[in-house]
Amino acid sequence: MEHIHVIGGGLAGLTAAITAAESGARVTLHESHRTLGGRARTTEGPYRANEGPHALYRRGPHWTWLARRGLLGAVVSVPPREGLRFRFRRAGAARRTPPPALLRLARRAPGTAPVDRAFLEWAAGQVGEAGARAAANFAATALFHHDPGALSARFVQERLHRLAAFPPEAHYPVGGWASLVERLAGHARGLGVGIETAARVDTRALGELTRTGPVVVATSLASARLLLDDASLAWESGRTVLLDLAVRTRRGDAFVVSDLDAPGWLERFTAQDPGLAPAGEQLLQGQFPIGPDARRAEGTARAEELLDLGFPGWRERTTWRAEALADGRTGAVDRPGTTWRDRPSVVRGDGIFLAGDQVAAPGLLSEVSFTSGLEAALLAVRDAGRRSRTGARDRG
Repeated sequence: MEHIHVIGGGLAGLTAAITAAESGARVTLHESHRTLGGRARTTEGPYRANEGPHALYRRGPHWTWLARRGLLGAVVSVPPREGLRFRFRRAGAARRTPPPALLRLARRAPGTAPVDRAFLEWAAGQVGEAGARAAANFAATALFHHDPGALSARFVQERLHRLAAFPPEAHYPVGGWASLVERLAGHARGLGVGIETAARVDTRALGELTRTGPVVVATSLASARLLLDDASLAWESGRTVLLDLAVRTRRGDAFVVSDLDAPGWLERFTAQDPGLAPAGEQLLQGQFPIGPDARRAEGTARAEELLDLGFPGWRERTTWRAEALADGRTGAVDRPGTTWRDRPSVVRGDGIFLAGDQVAAPGLLSEVSFTSGLEAALLAVRDAGRRSRTGARDRG
């Protein structure tokens, strides 16, 4: 079988490389950074923060695929006692329970929501406008978008339904997502995948790779657009302020503060994995979507409002802080009238296949990267087999 090249060493690229190798292909993975992981990287040092809040969802296809290969590793769920420290910001105050309308809406099957209507318009007709707005802002946890109510009702409802599931679907790899990346990379190497880091592939190098076999481009959509010189590789994503904060432990701190007045989420990740910060400290991670013309300070101000509600005295207790602006790299969002099938196709022609979190594949958050990586690899293997058969006939 011909050689298959994978460009990008994030979740999509590692999934593609493993899938292709399991199918018998010779595989080389090229990663431009010195470390693997993409947006699943975890910071080094005493504070183990991911690039934004990350979780694995138990009912998703990624979970099953990892478990079957023994790659899931140690994962933890939300401790029951921490569920009692869930806070919701409503009308500027911290409350212990969400509005009943939000819970009623979350129980509705995603198939009841239309694709071609905005979520806020549809949901208001189900539970009233106040409940609909609260539900839209709660669902922003899995959207990273400043106006979730304007997105497709089906798209938002699929995420709201899973976020509000009980028992909770969300689980967390012990040690941060870097531990999951290490297991994926080790498995790939065990299958014979060649992994090259600090190996940037430009347009010229891409042309050379395609002469030896199919190529899976598993980068951000913006990077793929430049690499393939294809302006059609565009899809809407979010613009989000990411906050990482370590504070000295204080009894009574919240576990999660979910902003129902605006999109925003703050979570204490050491509640389920104390090893993410030094003893006596807690690691908080949050995301606060902002509009296309808003300044980063707007998201930071909203983050500090939630901190005031859930973590009194946090300013004096802070031991470490980091902020970032994720612009167009928080996964795909679907407007009314569109679904995942309308996103850029995995098949790009000329033996090139696309994978990533804004590609035409179903799933929630990282599941899109996984699903697209799986499909791209299987299509690349099929293409490689066709080339091999054609070459054999030509030689015959």
